[in-house]
Parts: sequence; structure tokens; C-alpha cells
Amino acid sequence: MSRILGFVLLCTLSAVSGAQEDCQPSRWGPDDEIGNANLITAESVLAASKLVRTGKAYSLGITVDSTTPAFPPRSLDLQVVQPGQQQGARAMPNSTYNDDVFIGWLGIGSQLDGLGHIGDENGIHYNCFDARDIAQFTGLTKLGIHTVPPMVARGIILDMAAYRGVPYLKAGEHFSAEDVKAVEKKQGTAVREGDVVLFHTGWTDAKLESAPEEWVAAEPGIDPSVAHYLAGKNVVAVGADTWGVDVIPAVDANAPFPGHVILLKESGIYLLETMNTGPLVRDGAHEFLFVLGQAKIRGAVQMIINPVAIR
Repeated sequence: MSRILGFVLLCTLSAVSGAQEDCQPSRWGPDDEIGNANLITAESVLAASKLVRTGKAYSLGITVDSTTPAFPPRSLDLQVVQPGQQQGARAMPNSTYNDDVFIGWLGIGSQLDGLGHIGDENGIHYNCFDARDIAQFTGLTKLGIHTVPPMVARGIILDMAAYRGVPYLKAGEHFSAEDVKAVEKKQGTAVREGDVVLFHTGWTDAKLESAPEEWVAAEPGIDPSVAHYLAGKNVVAVGADTWGVDVIPAVDANAPFPGHVILLKESGIYLLETMNTGPLVRDGAHEFLFVLGQAKIRGAVQMIINPVAIR
């Protein structure tokens, strides 16, 4: 039995070692942790700022609470407390105050997926970082969300629902790179290097409040060709008004969330989930200045966010 176990262990170690050897370091260097965020420069930010025409700002984050549906087993709980003020006591002579205690998952509601979120089947993440080396119980030692610089870039929304001529795409309905190219042409919003690209499917507007269990059980989304296409365009981030960007159920049941692997692990491109795209689409604001400065919790994998779009 010991010989069999030893053989199995040797095969496992050989497979992981082989996966690491096959992994190609990032074009940004073997120590890079921020991927395509390297494309954000003073020059690119200045160019993106010139997209502001009206000064109208849009909140791309949704409000979250304990009832917000989320990918299981994620949840949150908020408790408001008044420290040192029990039984009429005052913590300070001239005032009273409230504090809050948050207990929950950081990947709920509108969120940023960092490059340490998804690896391949062998646990190899972006830039060949091995989960066995970087994923500690107390936080990631590499690829943590705190390493992501301010994300200020040209943002575009591609309205896939309008392209299909419907209020919203249905669960399991996916679109391809060819569909994306057609919408780029129709809207006059070509995808460029360094962009933040968001997709409007209408799913959240249609289902989050009216049918929350249906909203989180499945969703429309991208197929793998879209992820490959946008990776080839060297965008900084890809997002959607859905909780997972990828189509669910997946095109291939044996390969769920392929876009996550292609974009995060293989390409160093961030994911933005549950983006509130409806107001922008209704205003015809398909191009805008995108601004995000996430909470910098050391070693975190994901973060609840509220990006701002300014047109």
C-alpha cells in the first residue's frame, strides 16, 4: 500500500511540476502581480479624462445587504454597535457614536475579482504563481487585491440586449466574439488597448429584485471566444451586469467559468461583476471615464466595489 501511495504522490507532484514548467511568465516580468493594470499610465489617464463631456457621474455598484443573493456559500451580516454606551453610559462627554461590524465575504454584489481568484486545474495562477506557495489562510502573499493600482481608464459598454432586440438576455444565453465585433461597429465604440469593457445584458435590471433566486441560479454571458478576443485586445478589465460574466449554465458543462481562467489566469485581466449598467445604457452613454479605487485589504482575493463612470 505504501508503494502505491508513494507512486500516486510522485505522479501528482510530477503533474504540478510539469504544469509549472509549461506556464509562461507574464510579459510584464516573472515578478509582476498586477497584469494589464500596467497599461494604466499618466498618459493613458489623461487621455481617458478627455472623454468627460457633461460631468454626469454614474454609480456602477449596487447596494448590498444580508438579503443580496450571491454565489454560494457567500453571504454577509452587518451589526451596528455603540461601544461603551450600554445602560445609558457615554463613551465621550459631548457625544454618542455608532460603529459597525462587518462579517461576510468580499465577493458579493458588485465586486472586483483579483488575479489571485482563479487558477488552472493544477492551482497555477497568473504569472505562474502556485497556490501552494501564495494562498495562506491569513491572505494571499502574492496577487492580493491591495496590489491593484487605481483603475482609471476609458470605459465602454457594449449593449448586447439591444443587439439581440430584447429587454434582457435569458439565462444560459451566450454571445460570441463575432457578436461583440458587431456591437462595436453598431455603436461606434471599438475596443482599444487599456480599456475597461462592460457588457449590458439587462439581466440584473430584469431579475435581481423581481426574482433574486433565479438571478443567482444562472445567467447570460460571454463564451470563451469573447475572452480570447478581449485578451488579444489587451484590455485592463472585463465586466457585466451579471454576477459571473461567464454564461451559466456553461457552454461546456465540464469547463465552467472558462472566461475567468482565460482572463484572470492566462491574461492578467481583471473581472468586474454585477455592474449597474442600466442607467448608462438608458442615457446612451456607451463611452465614459471609468474610475475605481478599491479598498486595499492586504491579501484579499476579491473586493466589494462601487466604480464610477463619468461621461
